[in-house]
Amino acid sequence: MSAPARPTAPGTARESATVTTLRQQNRAAALQFVLQAGETTRAELARHCGFSSASAANITAELIEDGLISEVGSVASRGGRPISVIAPRADGAYAIGVDVGERGVAVELFDLSLAMVDREFRGGRQEESPDDIHRDLTEAIAELRERNRERWPRVLGIGLGLPGVVETEADGSQVLFAQSLGWEPRPIPLDLDPDLPVFAENGAKTQARAELWYGAARGIDDAVVALLGRGVGLGIISDGELEHGAFSSAGEWGHTKIRFGGALCRCGQLGCVEAYVGADAILAAWQSRGGMFDGSGWQAIGALLTAAQTDVEAASVVDDVIEALGAALGSVVNLTNPERIVIGGWVGMRLMEHHSERIAAAVRRNCLDRMGEQFELVPATFGGDTVALGSALMPIRALIDTPRQSTTRE
Repeated sequence: MSAPARPTAPGTARESATVTTLRQQNRAAALQFVLQAGETTRAELARHCGFSSASAANITAELIEDGLISEVGSVASRGGRPISVIAPRADGAYAIGVDVGERGVAVELFDLSLAMVDREFRGGRQEESPDDIHRDLTEAIAELRERNRERWPRVLGIGLGLPGVVETEADGSQVLFAQSLGWEPRPIPLDLDPDLPVFAENGAKTQARAELWYGAARGIDDAVVALLGRGVGLGIISDGELEHGAFSSAGEWGHTKIRFGGALCRCGQLGCVEAYVGADAILAAWQSRGGMFDGSGWQAIGALLTAAQTDVEAASVVDDVIEALGAALGSVVNLTNPERIVIGGWVGMRLMEHHSERIAAAVRRNCLDRMGEQFELVPATFGGDTVALGSALMPIRALIDTPRQSTTRE
């Protein structure tokens, strides 16, 4: 941790502001560490955050007083008193995380330990309009509110993981650009609940945040987290932070090109990554070669991967998908030099179950040799809940960054 600025004179406003800012930074670092660690001790907190023992004790006391963490037990020490174990206070706060798709929404309520305590689904098998999605959201959140009346005063906000570019304007307002779905640009809805703020980000980024905080990218300074579903996206982690770009929309890897003048993508352009490794593209390729399957989701992709074990045409489709994915991720490796590649999303998890070694080899064939030696490829940790979990981290992140006087409960 960098040293605090040297005050010009005792008692000045500048000194007071500096001390207040430093105290808030220390509090934020401590709360985030405890939330990510799950269980820890004051000594571990001090070591991780660079605090003195006294500072760690003071900050811990504040967070306990505010109802955000608690002592949950003790561990033996070397000859002294038992050492207290601290952890997030699960009922200290709650957050809603939402995975928004073109066919409906999964709305999940998490406690402060990031355990999912309730969920509500809306939608079905058919693609929906933006107005349908908005109705799904308000109905699902209202249902959760009804079932969780006692918890609701401690709900921090609603995080939305969305299928498209989420652009943040200078005034803080946000707009969704879902070109692949054929939607006109739409302001992020803020009227989902009368009492809760709304936060929004692209679903691939929320997945990456979940993996960065709790999953396969935790402790990794430079990584990429790919989301493969009907849509295809990427979260880029650089120096331990999620990259956003100038207008918060970095990472639209699904619409980078891997074939000049290639297959038509849902976005209307040709040769996009999504046109080769998105679920609709994969299943269309199998159908064109005589494949027969039910639906267009998890089970259909599973049927393809099972058929590929004995059917030449299905195997050829899977071969093409792996090669396309290898080419697409190979370019990402050359651009970002990651230490780890994490593959998630329901299509990605299916592919990793069956072909993780083949995918890693395909990536290495399509990047520079030296960079190919420097990464490992792993599956996402959380499977289908990753986008919702990462979305819930947005209101929790806001809690972490909020000064103490604004978070102290009555």
